[in-house]
Amino acid sequence: MRGRIHPETRIGHVHLKVANIERALSFYRDLLGFEVTQWYGEDAAFLSAGGYHHHIGLNTWSGKDVPPAPRRAAGLFHLAILYPERRELAQALKQLLDAEYPIDGASDHGVSEALYLRDPDQNGVELYRDRPREEWPYDKEGNLAMVTRPLDVKGLLAELDGAE
Repeated sequence: MRGRIHPETRIGHVHLKVANIERALSFYRDLLGFEVTQWYGEDAAFLSAGGYHHHIGLNTWSGKDVPPAPRRAAGLFHLAILYPERRELAQALKQLLDAEYPIDGASDHGVSEALYLRDPDQNGVELYRDRPREEWPYDKEGNLAMVTRPLDVKGLLAELDGAE
């Protein structure tokens, strides 16, 4: 297994319909590092970071080996996984690169840095870290002024220099 996800990483929880539990586990457990906390029969598994009951539920209740939902239909745009520090986001990026997992995009939003990809069932996944509030961009009137710029991927990966 690759590195484990940082135990302070949090999402409320999301429960995803998947076509194949083992294939979904290879992404969420083996690649991203979440741990299985419980199986619910053979059709559902619950995963977490840091021993929480579950952050992610996976189920095949809609059918095994069913096709993914159409991209241009209502439904989940993406789930977002918040990393506590920039270094943990850099580690996640390195794991994706080492596994040659496809990444759809990487953005700097001023308030956060984010990586975008799709899980094996084509659900959108955002891996991100928030900047400290004092670094967030504001306009002249004091309103939050988020942006979408290319992420400095080399700078992000430099967080790992000398730490491995």
